[in-house]
Amino acid sequence: MLDRIQAFLHTLTTSHQPQEFAPDDPRVAFVALCFQVMEADGTISDRERQKFSDLLRERYDLSDDRLKKLIDAGHDAGSEAVDYYRFTSDLRRHLVNEDDRIELLGILWDIVYADGERSEIEDHVIWRIADLLGVSARDRVLQRQRAAAAIAVGEMAVGGEQAGK
Repeated sequence: MLDRIQAFLHTLTTSHQPQEFAPDDPRVAFVALCFQVMEADGTISDRERQKFSDLLRERYDLSDDRLKKLIDAGHDAGSEAVDYYRFTSDLRRHLVNEDDRIELLGILWDIVYADGERSEIEDHVIWRIADLLGVSARDRVLQRQRAAAAIAVGEMAVGGEQAGK
């Protein structure tokens, strides 16, 4: 799953300096959408927050200070937004390949499932983002199913380890 996240995030950095967090930086748009999804159900779990921080830290190899600045820039942008259009349009300009936009949805679903729960509100937020990115309902659902299956496999592996002890 981390390979999937890394590959996607690499597509966002190919034309940007790693230290820049301009308002139209696709990394800021990505972080803002992640916050929109994480906050949709009214709370960000520790597991969601940890997964989100880990993927950003690993992919961008940022110092703790720079990571915090990226997260703050994305959070601030998301807090000021009245809809998802600004972020999806920024990302659409950088993600011209449909597969990359589908991959973005997969990552958002991975974050949703990080806490083991999915709410109707999170479904709705991702549906809106998918619509604005031009991702079909079929691909949106397939990405959700993949994320859910990955969590189920992970839980079975953890359960198997605990049963063996």
